[in-house]
Amino acid sequence: MTLKIFMGDMPELMENILINLKNELKSLYSCALVSRHWCKMSIPILWQNPFSFNKKPLFISEYFSSLDEDEIYVLKEYGINLEISRKLFYYTKFLKDLNLFFLENKARKWTNLNLVEPISITYFNALVNVVINLLLKLLVERRNELLFSRLQHLSLSVIPEFNIENVTIFLKVLAKNITTISSLKLEIFSDYEPQLFHSLFHAIIRIIKSQEKLKQFSLVGDDHPTEFYAIISALECQKNSLQEVIIKNCAYNKEFEALKDCNNLETLRIWDCSSKLLNLLDCKISTLEVVYCLIDVQTIPLILENSGLLLQRLRFELENFDDTCIYQELFFLEALKSFCPDITYLEIKCIEFSIQLLELIGNLKKLQLLSLWCLIDDDIQEEELKIRVMKFAEILPLTLQYLDLGDTLQPCIDIVLSDCNAPLKKLLIYHLNDEKYTRALIEFCIRNKALNYVGLYKYSDLDENFRKEVEAHFTNVALVPYARTVEFL
Repeated sequence: MTLKIFMGDMPELMENILINLKNELKSLYSCALVSRHWCKMSIPILWQNPFSFNKKPLFISEYFSSLDEDEIYVLKEYGINLEISRKLFYYTKFLKDLNLFFLENKARKWTNLNLVEPISITYFNALVNVVINLLLKLLVERRNELLFSRLQHLSLSVIPEFNIENVTIFLKVLAKNITTISSLKLEIFSDYEPQLFHSLFHAIIRIIKSQEKLKQFSLVGDDHPTEFYAIISALECQKNSLQEVIIKNCAYNKEFEALKDCNNLETLRIWDCSSKLLNLLDCKISTLEVVYCLIDVQTIPLILENSGLLLQRLRFELENFDDTCIYQELFFLEALKSFCPDITYLEIKCIEFSIQLLELIGNLKKLQLLSLWCLIDDDIQEEELKIRVMKFAEILPLTLQYLDLGDTLQPCIDIVLSDCNAPLKKLLIYHLNDEKYTRALIEFCIRNKALNYVGLYKYSDLDENFRKEVEAHFTNVALVPYARTVEFL
């Protein structure tokens, strides 16, 4: 079978393997050099989303290898030093994910890199528009009909600096020809004149209405815009397909009433928005994320009761509660305990390390991932804190595989490790700057055979002697920086 894979006789299997490397650009480049068969499978994956690459946008020159002589001449007249060589692939046809803000950004950087000599800012901006026009032309011209069957993710930032005319024309072409977009992300900034964007908003609405199955919609505002120009209302036509909605930095608007009719909505993420948005929830949510929203006491139980046993994944940031914070926390914890016992993923930040919190965690018998950043009451006695930490460690469910404790319980991390019997695979702690913490971790690793990763927030502060001693005992455990082990909702 291995030989068949290398010879390209099992393309479906090999393509699945390479897709798993889509974020490993160096590995994919290496695969493309193995053989002709591997090259044909690797190149389309490499070129699915090149505008998101965090590197110099040299790939635009590869796109421009498809330009005709007149278009190349125009660039040279503007002062672009462009060496064109014909390529084996027509790269634009592989595009699946397009962020128009990234496109504009990369076009600007590419233009600056390829100028023979400096030019005025006015002339430079005109040249950038030429480059953007050529890119958009390549994306929609007849030779690239495959784009209309492959494009799945579209992102657009509505900002004054963007070339609205170019983007509007491009979106109108997409609206007429493409029906396969499953993910649409919009960023709307408030410092523009709406009348200048009227045709653009109309094109966006046409995009929404023309898609067969729009599954994810994301709206990110700036300074909490209150007007959305019928964009949200247009989602009504996607009420049977929409599965995930993300709203960030937006004020409430009646347009959001359209979300009430989304029959298959499973995931809702709300950041820094009015709590009125949560009152729209008539559907049963399996994934809920509420961050930096001021939630009232009455809203919390209603949200959790509505989803009930279906709620599997929950993220809550509670630090923006009002003066009745302690009461809101109690209502929240009691509602979560009563209505949502089947949660498998729980992330809570800025909540008191209370008895009620421990009771909740002990009640979640299916919990697999817990990220807990607590606040310790200044009035709590040291001995009482140790007792609570010990109880916390003991009641961690045997289903738990991932535990992130931040820096809150760092002074008692040795107690957590000594009394925890959960078969953790990943553990995130603040630092290992004390011998008692290191000893406790080593003993935990000896007892817990399932542990694979230990992530440290203060990885750079790890004493070299401690590092060597820990690694000597960790034959199957990687000691890594915190970011390497973070799992997101």
